[in-house]
Amino acid sequence: MKYTKGWSLLLCTGLLLTAVGCGSSGNNGNGNKEAAEATKAPASAAATTAPAEDTAKPELKSLNLWSKDDYNTYPLAKVIEEQTGYKVKYEMLPADKAMDKLNLLISSGEPYDVITISGEKAVYTDYAKMGALVDLTPLIEEYGPNIKASISEASFDAVKVDGKIFAIPNSSSQFAGADLMIRQDWLDKLGLKTPTTLDEFTEVLKAFKEKDPGGNGSSGAPMSIDGGLATTANITGAFGIGTSWNKLDGKLVPPPLHPGFKEYLTYMADLYKQGLLDKEFAVNKDATLKEKFTSGKIGVIQLPWYDIPSVADALNANFPDAKFVYLPALKGKDGQMGLGMSGGFDRLTFIPKSAKHPEDAIKWINAKLDKDTFKLIAIGEEGKHHTYKDGIYSPILPLFTDERGNASNYLTGIDEKLYPIYWQARVQKDARLFAGFSYLNNELPAEARIADPLALAPSLPEYSKNNASLNQMINDFAVKVIVGEESPDAVDAFADKYKAAGGEASYKEVNDWYAASGK
Repeated sequence: MKYTKGWSLLLCTGLLLTAVGCGSSGNNGNGNKEAAEATKAPASAAATTAPAEDTAKPELKSLNLWSKDDYNTYPLAKVIEEQTGYKVKYEMLPADKAMDKLNLLISSGEPYDVITISGEKAVYTDYAKMGALVDLTPLIEEYGPNIKASISEASFDAVKVDGKIFAIPNSSSQFAGADLMIRQDWLDKLGLKTPTTLDEFTEVLKAFKEKDPGGNGSSGAPMSIDGGLATTANITGAFGIGTSWNKLDGKLVPPPLHPGFKEYLTYMADLYKQGLLDKEFAVNKDATLKEKFTSGKIGVIQLPWYDIPSVADALNANFPDAKFVYLPALKGKDGQMGLGMSGGFDRLTFIPKSAKHPEDAIKWINAKLDKDTFKLIAIGEEGKHHTYKDGIYSPILPLFTDERGNASNYLTGIDEKLYPIYWQARVQKDARLFAGFSYLNNELPAEARIADPLALAPSLPEYSKNNASLNQMINDFAVKVIVGEESPDAVDAFADKYKAAGGEASYKEVNDWYAASGK
């Protein structure tokens, strides 16, 4: 995968995306004959079979996440009305402090029929336990055959509260989202091969520093990272830490309790001492990091695949002949390697107790999950919004972006078998985007992609309460060790502080669930 002048690149050919979703369903799309056959029928057929208008259907009121587009005037609103027979008045949460606003609306009993929020189960679980939500279990049983056919039992189990379903989940497909990106032209200039092990990677960084292929002198550095992401993708995998919680001796273990954490910090601190890691990394923000890379001061950064086009354009403007590539999963001792994958839920849709039309809300959601209707909503009509060839959906631009670019905001539940296949059309809006995604999720060996073991865990109160603050503790400590303010030997003392701050309670809760799940 190379990005050269004009940013042409080597695409993987004949490969169907194996894991997608933006916004987790693993390998639903690859080699699934049933799904592939189901996707051959053009969605345009659905557009001509809209249900007859039913004047008895009430107007529904829906509250959605913030969007730059007006939900009511975006083309999909009319399509959904025609297909389901329900007119919907859409409102949205604010961009800032959305949960504060939502809490106010829930407590005041605002009569929304449907509310869709981001996939944070803790928020929705609190509402369910407060008695603020409608139990959807009997409604789905009576009015939701498409819902039951589209959404897996595992997804529903993950959102159950006290054995009842209070939300329709939009699962986020599992995919590797970020990796270390390296300047290929710097490697070529020095006659170096792309490193495949951690030791080889270290030698490449040393060569970048000593031979200075970017011509930066003391103003540059071989590698930099974001100070807010001090546990760096790919490198952590070489020490057995692919995700936030990793399997070890039959348990799920967070970084401070994993033996690889001290080894990782020792390695990174050594890079920093040798000048192989940017001395300013601790204060780097995302934008600063990218600017350093695109201005030629840094040779290696961590980069999500979805940021490739913008970074490529900026680098191209400064260095027309520059090339950069993702590194393979670097192997550490005993062959350990891994890139963590996303998972969980992108959105959750529920019906508040204040809803005037809960049965019709479920009927509306169910109608949207009719296979033809869902496809029409997700990617539009074949020949108009997309093309389909050799198992690949490709967008027809600019109409796809104009009329389906905001489609995810209208999804209240997804077809978990087919959406991962449809979703590839969004990745193919830019060939560079598709190449980056494909490299991480098709070309890297499957064993290099590490699934999040908590992706489909139910709401875990202690974990949810403590997770954000504990992650911040981990990052702050990691930065201190890497810059030399703390010794790697302080990991044991830090682990005790981590446990006292909620880590021990989270560990017990997570592993009680893990043991009971039989995974």
